[in-house]
Amino acid sequence: MPDTGVHVLAVCGHESGNGAALRRLAGPDTIVVGGGRELYRALTARPSRQTVAVVPMTLGRDPELVADAARTVRALPPELRRGTAVAEPFGSSEHLVGWLRAAASGVPAEAALLITAPAGDPYQDAELHRVAHLVRVYGRHRLVETALLGGDVEPAEGVRRCALLGARQVAVLSASFLPPAPPAAPAGVSVRDTGPLLGPASLAAVLSARAGAAVRRLRESGEDGVGAALSAADRHGPSHSHGVDGGHHRHEHHHGPGEGHAHDREHHHEHHHGPGEGHTHGPGSPPVQQHIHSSPLMGARSHQ
Repeated sequence: MPDTGVHVLAVCGHESGNGAALRRLAGPDTIVVGGGRELYRALTARPSRQTVAVVPMTLGRDPELVADAARTVRALPPELRRGTAVAEPFGSSEHLVGWLRAAASGVPAEAALLITAPAGDPYQDAELHRVAHLVRVYGRHRLVETALLGGDVEPAEGVRRCALLGARQVAVLSASFLPPAPPAAPAGVSVRDTGPLLGPASLAAVLSARAGAAVRRLRESGEDGVGAALSAADRHGPSHSHGVDGGHHRHEHHHGPGEGHAHDREHHHEHHHGPGEGHTHGPGSPPVQQHIHSSPLMGARSHQ
């Protein structure tokens, strides 16, 4: 972690099973918490006068996790907020594309890739299809499919579709912090597990970088990252606010003229990335280890 005077809180959402996956991967210097009240309690219980870095553990598909973490920090008493910084998210969709390409580098080119992640709302699920499209366009695998854990399509159906499209080998890649769970293989098809998206060492290195950058900004310029994090959800569509408890109570969403309406449940929205989160690579460029440029193209469910 950045230094011994920094308390790192990894705040988790559905991409890590609300922290279940990260508690097995994160090192002893990182406290893994859920959002809302759990994060608030951890912040108020921190050691006296210790700087805290809050790192939203999203891979680019859950901007509301970032905004909710900032709302919780904003609700702190002034004496606690002064030493708290909200870091940039653990990863962006561009990082995710690069990490998936790295995971696919050891998979034979004739195999199909099945990219899996927990289901979210339609915006989050569409973002997974876009990620899969970029993995195919900038990779060497002709067939790249997606599957949603707890959604449509489930991994077993994803493998079946790959088989119907002619694949005899299917590699399951996790696009979340959850380990891939290869389903049973149809007759004549082999299914392989490529392992976690990031191992403990890589996870710790990225966490350290995010927390370290946030603490430097706080100490050098007094910027706590709350403002930037609050705008994360705004860039994904209609904005709304929540309470300290993660507060997905009744609230108004503002749409186009005549479209405003109230909801009783949480919503997430389309993701647009800020400056400096990626760099460009053309087709045939070397595999990307950390991130790749964004694209306006949206992949369909089948990315042949």
